[in-house]
Amino acid sequence: MEQLRQATASMNDAGIRRMIILAGESAWSSQQVHSLARQLPGDWLWVGAAPELPLHCATTAMRTLLGREFLHAVFDARNGLDAEALAALAGTLKAGSWLVLLAPDWHAWPMQPDCDSNRWSEQAEAIPTPHFIAHLQHCINADNECVLWQQHQPLHIPDFSLRPQWHAASGAPFDEQAAILDELLNMPAGVAVVTAPRGRGKSALAGMLLRKIPGAGLVTAPGKAATDVLAEHAGDGFNFVAPDALLANPDAFQADWLIIDEAAALPAPQLRQLISHFPRALLTTTVQGYEGTGRGFVLKFCASLDALTRYTLSTPIRWASNDPLEKLIDAVLLFDEIDITAAPHGAVSLQVIERNSALQPSQQLQQMYRLLSGAHYRTTPLDWRRMLDAPGQHFIAATCSEEIIGATWLVEEGGLTDNLSRAVWAGFRRPRGNLVAQSLAAHGGSPRAATLKGLRVSRIAVHPLRQRQQIGQQMIAGAKNYAQNAADYLSVSFGFTDELWRFWESCGFVLARVGSHREASSGCYTAMALLPLTEQGEALTRHEQQRLARDIRWLQPWIDQPLPVIPREEAALNRDDWLELAGFAFGHRPLESCLGSLNRLLLASDLPLNALRGRVQQCLSVDSLCQQWRISGRKALLSVMRQEVQKALEKLDEQECVALKNTLLQLQFFH
Repeated sequence: MEQLRQATASMNDAGIRRMIILAGESAWSSQQVHSLARQLPGDWLWVGAAPELPLHCATTAMRTLLGREFLHAVFDARNGLDAEALAALAGTLKAGSWLVLLAPDWHAWPMQPDCDSNRWSEQAEAIPTPHFIAHLQHCINADNECVLWQQHQPLHIPDFSLRPQWHAASGAPFDEQAAILDELLNMPAGVAVVTAPRGRGKSALAGMLLRKIPGAGLVTAPGKAATDVLAEHAGDGFNFVAPDALLANPDAFQADWLIIDEAAALPAPQLRQLISHFPRALLTTTVQGYEGTGRGFVLKFCASLDALTRYTLSTPIRWASNDPLEKLIDAVLLFDEIDITAAPHGAVSLQVIERNSALQPSQQLQQMYRLLSGAHYRTTPLDWRRMLDAPGQHFIAATCSEEIIGATWLVEEGGLTDNLSRAVWAGFRRPRGNLVAQSLAAHGGSPRAATLKGLRVSRIAVHPLRQRQQIGQQMIAGAKNYAQNAADYLSVSFGFTDELWRFWESCGFVLARVGSHREASSGCYTAMALLPLTEQGEALTRHEQQRLARDIRWLQPWIDQPLPVIPREEAALNRDDWLELAGFAFGHRPLESCLGSLNRLLLASDLPLNALRGRVQQCLSVDSLCQQWRISGRKALLSVMRQEVQKALEKLDEQECVALKNTLLQLQFFH
């Protein structure tokens, strides 16, 4: 322990952080944690499901602590490892801190079920994650700056190499900060964005700006607790308003500057509204991926603004350069991004990348993840875990001069039993996974849709310097050939834009469904498209395409974006409509999935059906309908509408209505 105290003191002098891994039985590692907390003064934040220290946080709530700082922390990975939470925790630790990682027995760990897999593997039970754990262990074993302490072995502190004395930030801006601060203070009206890895002083810079501006400034962020550093540097200039309050009454808050800290954690539509009310806005965010939307912020939101000044910070301020903990986390989660300023030119060849039998992931798979992370806004460390260990994953790479310049990631879906697919269609069941396959059943027109097997294009990316060269189309053609004997169709779910749709259409996909709500992350409507591979796949695709064409006149008023669908004018109820209306009346099918059949029912019925006509034909809001007809809320209104559909069906054909009801109610018993 004396060696550990000395190492901690030298870490503090050098301005660095390190990891210590305690691998063994839970009782032993808990005992060592309490011993460490007694020996080394600090905050000792515990991150995990069953806290054993006074200051604690669940892994799922780590995002709420971004922007705060702690001295020493414990991450409990004995039953599962949330990679994003681990990275986020590392970003909150002060210079001189230990990150204590609690692990099971070191040699048994790769084959132990990991509870975090419940979030991403789509399996009924937790699965072992041997490839990721082996990769983590390889990074730890190769790192001479971290400490591995295994049960039944003595604690050994290596002779760390000497480092220069570190001088903590004094509160005055560093050179990078000072240069940006100068430009911001002289900035005309507009939007500025500062992005950087964690610990580079983004929040401090924003606080310095607030302290120096001559006028008034406002601060908003996903949570006030995350603005501690900003508030400290802003002094009396700090004035926080929650995003919801700001949007509810923007006229009540007048200011020359709006500062949005950790902007990537707010939905893009909300960001656009916020910045529209102020002459100048500064947005700061981290883009390393563990916060989920940082990459999207750069690729999507920033690219969507006409006038934007973008700055980056690279020099660490809260710890010294070449910090051991940051380097280890970067190695484990592949935060060292690809160079997007250079790419090989020449002929492209396609290659199927298999997860090899060796536990350590191949260099090709690592290259693919880095490319996806750098080029696709939704890629996070959770995807790295899924790529390595989730069942049913397939990868196709486009290579040039032995370098991967294109990546396509396919996921197996479908294959549900007939009765389970029908139960999903009726809204009685929603088993894990199967994004498109289940949506085709739950929102589409075919109760048996989820029985077919599909391969979903989960991600596709091409190196920025090799885009618009048909490499994406080549990879999809390769995926089509690869899947010929394994699936009935290829599928994709994407945020609908004209440009993206042109790409998928050029690859042979057919638009099958468009949702009626914009996604919070992208601000786009969710679209799903199919590329059939078998006769069954062809029949499903044709059915969904025709259904969309038949329903588009009723769906379009709910979507404020023109869709590339040629309407089929059919106002009469058919067999599919009766089935769908029964699913709505006697099952749990959502209103938005039945808009076409509901409108056709209203044309065919002479009953008042006040709630249904108000919501479906007149597009009245839920609140106004509830107030008008004295209905207690959204759920009660939906119940009233289901009852109205039942009455309308009974009047049109009572015998058919009863038969369909009996059939539907049987489906709730299937699993």
